[in-house]
Amino acid sequence: MAFVCVQPLMSAWARRAEDLTFDKTDDKDAVLIARLAAQLRCYLPEPADETWGRLRHLGIRRARLVAGSVSQVQQMRDLLECVWPAVPGAARQPFKSTTWRAALTVALERAEGDLGRVTVLGRRRFGAAVRRQVARWDAVHPWQKIIDAVFGACADPAGVPALRRGALERVALLLAGWRDTQARLAGTETRMIAVLAELGLTGLVTSVTGLSTAGAASILAETGGPSRFTSGRALVKHAGLAPGEKNSGTCTGRSRTTGHGRPALRLAAWRAVWGALKSNPVYAARFTHLTSRKHNQLSTGQAHAALAAALLRHLHAVITTGQRWDPAIAAGGRPGPALIAA
Repeated sequence: MAFVCVQPLMSAWARRAEDLTFDKTDDKDAVLIARLAAQLRCYLPEPADETWGRLRHLGIRRARLVAGSVSQVQQMRDLLECVWPAVPGAARQPFKSTTWRAALTVALERAEGDLGRVTVLGRRRFGAAVRRQVARWDAVHPWQKIIDAVFGACADPAGVPALRRGALERVALLLAGWRDTQARLAGTETRMIAVLAELGLTGLVTSVTGLSTAGAASILAETGGPSRFTSGRALVKHAGLAPGEKNSGTCTGRSRTTGHGRPALRLAAWRAVWGALKSNPVYAARFTHLTSRKHNQLSTGQAHAALAAALLRHLHAVITTGQRWDPAIAAGGRPGPALIAA
């Protein structure tokens, strides 16, 4: 038997239009779904593919690991700001600093709830222990300034003393769990990159300046293959990033993204744009234009949503055409010399 899919939102709207109530029974829903299918208000299910299916499952695992990693960092930051507020200020970006993480690990292991034990240890012995710990974090050159700042923070009495012992023990457990999460996340991303290479898409997706291979794999894992969409705009609608207008007569409503579709795809594109903005001149110029123009000026969040939609359209174009991303075309101009020559 041939099967088709009907959006649950379509059946919900049809149910309300039928009798203007939220009444729901299996018999009524069966009639409504059959009527929508007869009107061709349905779509074919996503075709099953072994390689794309594996990429999707790995993408789901990566998304959960990223969420878990962010949650662990937020918990550690909140606890440290409560019982030991001096140590987060020892580095500009503490949780991105390998030296700070190694120094915090040593301090928590030696202190056992009493930071005075670290002070008794001495600056020299503390620094030597941190250098040994840095090697376990897959780093080579520790930053002495951060080591001294963490050691000096051990003598700072600021914080809630009554909660310090239990909170520091919890931070130590979270730090160990976070390190394990980071290792599992790196392993999952390695598997996703391998699947992307198996599909033969690594060179195409990485041609987009500023888009990492792991970020591209996360987006493609949620699409199930861009080639199954008729256009880039259809892919944007699938992510819920297409703008919707509400106009009536002389009244012009505010345009907003629909928010329907696949939230995980929307989130993956949103995260990828944040990284691409730093090194992609086309996206950076577009972001500046959208947030600085006099008429119809967009907020930062709206501009990021517009760039996420543009990124999805560009990925659809490079994958379906088999041509590398060209900044001139992305900026609305003609193809570059290298693309013309090819």
